[in-house]
Amino acid sequence: MAGRLEGYAALVTGGGKGIGRAVVDRFIAEGARVGVLVRSQGDATLLRDAHGDAVHAVVGDVRSWEDNRRAVAETVERFGKLDTLVPNAGVYDFSDRFETIAGEDIEKRYREIFDVNVLGYLLAARAGLEALRASQGSIIFTLSSSSFYTGGGGTLYVSSKHGLVGTVRQLAYELAPDIRVNAVAPGGTRTSLGGPAGDGRALDAIAGFEDMVARNVPLGFLSEPEDHASAYVFLAARAESRFITAEIIRCDGGIEVRGRRHKPKETA
Repeated sequence: MAGRLEGYAALVTGGGKGIGRAVVDRFIAEGARVGVLVRSQGDATLLRDAHGDAVHAVVGDVRSWEDNRRAVAETVERFGKLDTLVPNAGVYDFSDRFETIAGEDIEKRYREIFDVNVLGYLLAARAGLEALRASQGSIIFTLSSSSFYTGGGGTLYVSSKHGLVGTVRQLAYELAPDIRVNAVAPGGTRTSLGGPAGDGRALDAIAGFEDMVARNVPLGFLSEPEDHASAYVFLAARAESRFITAEIIRCDGGIEVRGRRHKPKETA
């Protein structure tokens, strides 16, 4: 049977690891061919080894207009069009408290977080406009449970993710009816999401991270990147979501209701 994205061409930024890589893998399994903007040649090699001609990896920096433009151009040249764009690359601040950041360091830290988490998304979207308009395609942003709730990061990270809610809504308004703009907002996920260059920390290396997430979501477990991929497929597939724009799918274990429900003890 044909996949749900048979004949589609997509581009995923930050698709070498984590949720981005899970989206790439699932899109290809559903029949799509995928361009991927990655940071390292090592990630590019792993993608080609896994998917052969179904993937085209471009090594670059999501903060660069030229690299985003080149990723779109090479994807269209390789696959003939662009149906879906997934701006996904991100960096984390590891819940560093605002008061611990020296005043003279705020601008640098702001640039480290916002240039990847927000500017990178805007550059990708702008680079893809012409090709997406030609295909009547869609943009699917990767947001976060931190786009809606506090406590999942520090002030800079949470601010960047809250800001993207407005980005989704405004772009959905401006680009309709030609381009649909939606998002997926994953909650706690087992990934190697890191901080800015040189930070050295990784989300999945935080002591107690899995138990903390399990305690604080009703479904009671830490998600895997693959748990979110179907939401992207749904939003990409025209046959399934052609009347949906400005929507953000929360894939976060039910964090809105805060806290895991414990089963009542059995009575004798």
